[in-house]
Order: sequence, then C-alpha cells, then structure tokens
Amino acid sequence: MSAPSAPRTAFYAGSFDPVTNGHLDVIRHACRLFDRLVVAIGIHPGKTPLFPVEDRAQMILSQSKAMAQQAGCVVEVTTFADLAIVAARRAGATALIRGLRDGTDLDYEMQMAGMNDAMAPDIQTVFLPASALVRPITATLVRQVAAMGGDVSPFVPDEVAARLKARFAQ
Repeated sequence: MSAPSAPRTAFYAGSFDPVTNGHLDVIRHACRLFDRLVVAIGIHPGKTPLFPVEDRAQMILSQSKAMAQQAGCVVEVTTFADLAIVAARRAGATALIRGLRDGTDLDYEMQMAGMNDAMAPDIQTVFLPASALVRPITATLVRQVAAMGGDVSPFVPDEVAARLKARFAQ
C-alpha cells in the first residue's frame, strides 16, 4: 500500500480589487486541476486599494466556496507583500496559476513565467485561458465603470456589484 500523496497545491496571485467574474472563472478552472488553491492578495505599499484586504478576502471566499466544493478543492485566501514565488513556496504550492485573456496577456505572462522559472524552477506556471464571456473583464475597468455610476452586474457577482455601488455612493 502506498502512502497518500500530498495535495496538489496551486497559488493564484493578484490584487482582486474587486474580485471579478474573470477571476472566478480562473478559480473555477484551477479548482478542477488542483486539490488546494491558495488565492493570494498582493499588498503593495505604493497602491491604495478600493477595498480593504479583509473585504477582498471575504468576497473571494464567499464567491468561490460552492465551486471549490463541487470540484473537491480547498480554497484558501492569504496575503503577500514579497515575490509571488516566495509566497507560493511558503504556501506549499508547486504551481502558479495565471489567467490569460488575450495575446497581450500572453506576452507579459510569458516574460513573468520565464523570470519565475529562473528563480524557482521547482514551481510550474500554469496558464488558464479565460472563457469567452469573461475575456474583456478587468478589475480596473470594473472600478472605472462603477465610479462613473455604470452597471457592473455583468462583470462581477451580485455581492460585489452591491459593494461597489455602496462604495461609490459615499
């Protein structure tokens, strides 16, 4: 009888400010491939996020819980302020998850994957293509639309749309 294998753990880093349907699409795909997914919110001292990290973590967990359970994956949320590969190692991950919307993303992400591979050859970058309906979505565009009073409901879960509306009503 062989010993049970360690859970396959992946690390998905981003700002998630706010979490969008595009992010959730990547999480859904990653949950099908891995036993454990660590969604890591990057903390950058020079940036002022729209939502506090605690709110972003709660939105990620509440929106990903059902899809993770359905796929038999455990989703955890953490924060990091150092290199993604260092944080991924700390989390026990053997893969970095990166979503791709288009060729521009691919060019940038290939450069990042090359740098990460040079620094951490034991951690594999896994590219997940965005589903057709979420390809145009970026958190930056969602924030801009919400700030101008537009309807973001096609781009984010209802809970996030309500939080954005409340945030910009202030």
